[in-house]
Amino acid sequence: MSNEKHSRLLILGSGPAGYTAAVYAARANLEPVMITGIEQGGQLMTTTDVDNWPADPNGVQGPDLMQRMLAHAERFDTEIIFDQIHSADLARSPFYLEGDSGTYTADALIIATGASARYLGLPSENAFKGRGVSACATCDGFFYKGKPVAVIGGGN
Repeated sequence: MSNEKHSRLLILGSGPAGYTAAVYAARANLEPVMITGIEQGGQLMTTTDVDNWPADPNGVQGPDLMQRMLAHAERFDTEIIFDQIHSADLARSPFYLEGDSGTYTADALIIATGASARYLGLPSENAFKGRGVSACATCDGFFYKGKPVAVIGGGN
């Protein structure tokens, strides 16, 4: 790899947890570097109405919220790198990570890679995502209060 970068703090993941870590770390003068991962913004990039976000009483679209989080992290000079890490050696000091576009070393590492919803693979699932099919009870449970539901899987 021709691209090699060292940082005091490397953050893996660009969802809400990664951006929050970046803002706090940058304000503490840790000069964080964020590796976005393959899906910048995480699961919220495919979420339509986010109605449980404080300070947005009318709701907000997931992609809009993630754009605001990105801007917040950049405001405090977080370096954002668009790459996907495919291997890491955490036994070394500093930590050593290899991505598709570069090699990274870091004194400290925050792993905020999130989770991925798992579906059954039925053709009708995509048609009804956000309109009856949900992968987030915390996010969407309110809409199904008092209604019959089916739970398939438990996040594993």
